[in-house]
Amino acid sequence: MKGSFITFEGGEGSGKSTQIDRLARRLRLSGIDLATYREPGGTPGAEEIRALLVQGEPGRWTPKTEALLMSASRADLITRCILPQLENNGWVLCDRFSDSTIAYQGFGHGLGYELVEQLNAFTVGSLLPDLTFIFQLNPEIGLERTALREGKEDRYERFDIEFHRNVERGYAEILKRNPTRCVAVDALHDIDTMADFIFAEVERRFGIFQESGGGNQETGELS
Repeated sequence: MKGSFITFEGGEGSGKSTQIDRLARRLRLSGIDLATYREPGGTPGAEEIRALLVQGEPGRWTPKTEALLMSASRADLITRCILPQLENNGWVLCDRFSDSTIAYQGFGHGLGYELVEQLNAFTVGSLLPDLTFIFQLNPEIGLERTALREGKEDRYERFDIEFHRNVERGYAEILKRNPTRCVAVDALHDIDTMADFIFAEVERRFGIFQESGGGNQETGELS
């Protein structure tokens, strides 16, 4: 595979989707052929699974069932969309990927890092993102932001605060274990500052653009 695979991770209300849109526009202006996807979802079947996961009462699934549903959605997206795009030398930007299952089901629901990592290995095989941005935000602030949204996709937002704190602990552990692949983004920064930092990090990692400002180019952190 010759294409580049970039994922965006973080808790509720951290601003991932906005930054994916910003990066996609800038990359396309630079002549990059790319596709954007979201998880769970991205294919007709995966979107049906998404509705099962993000709608309804918080307790409608056991943690194990929830992890398996996430993995089923991901497997379909990989086979039908992500791998073909990468194999055609295209880029992929994905709103969540396997790290989300570690954070949400592994830590949020207590299944554990290692168990979910085994499930992820079965689901994704050798496919790993080339670069992952993890948006860091106090869960209370994130939930305040999501409270302003409208729509039915609020199942995870209705889990208790301890669940969301555990999700944040999960992402912290993922950052610790994957310091080369993962880059922390302080989601308290304004939209433009985060967008500039993310684009500069993509430039630095892939070496295909002229240098531009944003963030700390030496440490790979936004402070």
